[in-house]
Amino acid sequence: MLEACVFATVLCGFFGIILKRNLMMKIISMDVMSTGVIAYYVLIASRGGLVTPILANNQNGNYADPVPQAVILTAIVIGFSIQALMLVGVMKLAHDNPTLETSEIEQNNTP
Repeated sequence: MLEACVFATVLCGFFGIILKRNLMMKIISMDVMSTGVIAYYVLIASRGGLVTPILANNQNGNYADPVPQAVILTAIVIGFSIQALMLVGVMKLAHDNPTLETSEIEQNNTP
């Protein structure tokens, strides 16, 4: 059930990127899609019965791998920086164009 919800989140973001014409809505859709991908990765990586290597006192046990946690944290930071860069680009476009609709921006900038 959780996998279906995560997959629906990714699809909503994907179709939002394709179907929306407003640049702000495209940025929000990309953020929704990246959140769904990160949630899917967390869902796949989570398993029961694992202990944290730093806090566990027993030496014989199944330890949680810290690499997926580092990858997810890196993906969150990179996603945030890409979103900030896209917002700056939209702000630059907003100074030159009265609207953020992609069809009107293309029409205004066509020679």
